[in-house]
Order: sequence, then C-alpha cells, then structure tokens
Amino acid sequence: MINFRYHVVSLTAVFLALAIGLVVGTAALNGPVADSLEGQVTGLRKDNQHWRQTVSNMEKQLALEEEFAEATSQLLLPNTLTGRRVVVLSLPNGRDHTEAVLKKLQLAGATITGQVELQDKFINPDNNSNLLELAVTAARPTAQTTGLPGNGHGVETSSALLASVLLDRAQGVAPVSDADRRAVLAAYNNAGYLTTDSNKVTASAEAVVVVSGQPYVDKDSDRRDESVVKIAEQFDRTGSIVVAGNGSVGGNLVGVVRGDPVLAQTISTVDNANTVQGQVVTTLALVQQLTEKKAGQYGVGDNAASGLLPRLPQ
Repeated sequence: MINFRYHVVSLTAVFLALAIGLVVGTAALNGPVADSLEGQVTGLRKDNQHWRQTVSNMEKQLALEEEFAEATSQLLLPNTLTGRRVVVLSLPNGRDHTEAVLKKLQLAGATITGQVELQDKFINPDNNSNLLELAVTAARPTAQTTGLPGNGHGVETSSALLASVLLDRAQGVAPVSDADRRAVLAAYNNAGYLTTDSNKVTASAEAVVVVSGQPYVDKDSDRRDESVVKIAEQFDRTGSIVVAGNGSVGGNLVGVVRGDPVLAQTISTVDNANTVQGQVVTTLALVQQLTEKKAGQYGVGDNAASGLLPRLPQ
C-alpha cells in the first residue's frame, strides 16, 4: 500500500536527481561555454582597438591634408584676384566658415568691398510682407525699386534691392551713390534683417561670394530653402557669383543649384568650403568666373560635375 511517506520520498528523489543533473551539466559545459565567450570578448576588444586606430589615422591624414592645402594656398592664390572687387554675403547657416573663406579671398589680393551677414529674420517666411514694405521704404534716389521683382515675394524683392546696391550696375545705368548705398544697408541693418558696417561698404563689387551651409530642418525648411535660392538668383542676375557651401544634398543651396540646369550655367558652387581645401577652391572658382565668365561645380560630392578644382590660372 502506497502511503504519504512514499510520495514524499519519491518527490525528494526526483528533485535530488534534478539538482545533481544541473550541477553535473553545468560543470561539464562551464569550460567550453566560458572559453567561447572569452574568445568572443577578446575578438571584439581587438576589433574595437582596430577601429579606434583607423579613426585616429584618418584624423591625422585629414589634418595633414588641411596643412598641405594651407601651404599650397600660399603658392596658388596670391595676386590671382588683385584689383578685383568682391562682396561676401553669408547666410545664417554659413557663418562657421565665413571668416576662413574671407581670408583666402584676401590672400588672393581681392578688394573686399563689404561683408554682409543675413540674419534668420531675413529667411523667415513669416516676414514676407514686412520685407516687401521695407524694400519700398528703404529705396533712395539712386537706389529705386523700379525694375525689381513684382511678384509679391519679400525675400526676392529685398534681395534684388540689396544686389543692386552691393554689385555693379549694368552699363548705361546710373550707379548708386555711396550715401544711398549706406542708407539702404542701414535700413535693413536697423530692422534686424542683416548685420554689416554700412560705413565700410565703400564701393560696389563686380562679384559676390555667398557662404552657405546645411539645409534647414525645421517645419518651414522647404520655404526657407526656397528663400535662400531666391537670394542667390537675384545676385546672379546682377554679377558673378560663387556659392561656398557645406555639403550638396538635402535641399541646401549647393544641391539646388547643381540640380537646376539653368542656375548651374551661371552660378559656381563649392561643396566643401568648410575645409581649407574648399576655401582655396572657392577663390579659384571666383577667378574662373571673373576671367573666363565660366561657372563650375567643384568639391567632393557625387554631383561635383566639374571635379575637385577649376583649371589653375596661368
């Protein structure tokens, strides 16, 4: 007869057997499993060290390439823009490398007629009506709004007015007086649309370098990118133009110009102007614009159709 004690003894035997099995099994597998895990960890550690070294080598190589580009600029650029009048116009997303671009232009001997920084307020689509009104109130006797775009786009109209006072006018058209030029720039400066020392804008320029950066990513990014393109278009209508950018995809100015068969014929672009190499190429692209009346698309992006740099001047 099976009683309660028998069940207790049986269950105890079963659990004891399970415990012994787990101990024995663990002891038997512990060596191979541990060895395998240790091998994997060692391999990952070696891979990590390898990639760290690779990154370090690439950083050193990049630094050496930048040093080489800087040293080369001292040989390539001097006197290539001597006697040429250039205005530098920086967009809000291009401020980080504006000063470096400016220094390379000065190294080439360019006469910088002015440096103008457009503010976010100028790009903001919410200010369209205000920019239209300002274009009218800022006009002066020799800087009239006659002939400016009349399609109701504030950025386009104001850009056309600024281009007309910052760049040379067409032959047969009366030039803007220095006083009127300063007054127009002061009006936009005082309203917070741009930053410049109007008293240092001493003359009109024959060319403009527009310093741009990455595309906008906020909710109004499409309209902001559109405004940036309209700025470039209006300055392109008035004089030679080079866009010194950072990257060439995602809707930024460089990418849009290269994707437009009309703009690409007259606007030069450089997609790595955030590097010394790109800053040198920006200057050489401007030399090409002024001496050959030719536009090119330069840099390291896949759509840099003209290569790394333009043909070197004689």
